[in-house]
Amino acid sequence: MTGTTRTGEGLDPRRRRALYRSWRRGTREMDLLMGRFADAEIDRLTEDELDVYEKLIEVPDRDLFAWISNNEAVPGNYDTPVYRRLLAFHQAFPTTEHIG
Repeated sequence: MTGTTRTGEGLDPRRRRALYRSWRRGTREMDLLMGRFADAEIDRLTEDELDVYEKLIEVPDRDLFAWISNNEAVPGNYDTPVYRRLLAFHQAFPTTEHIG
C-alpha cells in the first residue's frame, strides 16, 4: 500500500504539519482519504480553508469516515466548502484500493 506522493518541500510549517497528520490518522482508510486529498490540495488551501481543514483532521476517524461514506449525517459545523471539496475530490479521483 502506498503513502504520500509528495514531500513537504516548499510548504510552510503549518501545511507540512497538516500533510503529515493527514497521512497518519490512525486507520489506513482515513490515511488514504485525507492523505490523498492533502497531497493534491494542501498547497492550494487559503489560510481560512486551512483552518477548516485542520478542524477536520481533529475529527475522530470513525466519525469522519461515517460522514464521508454517507452512513451518518454531517453536523452543520463540519458541512463546509472544504468538506464538500474533500468529497468532490474523492468522487472525481476514486481510490483503486478498497476502502471500507
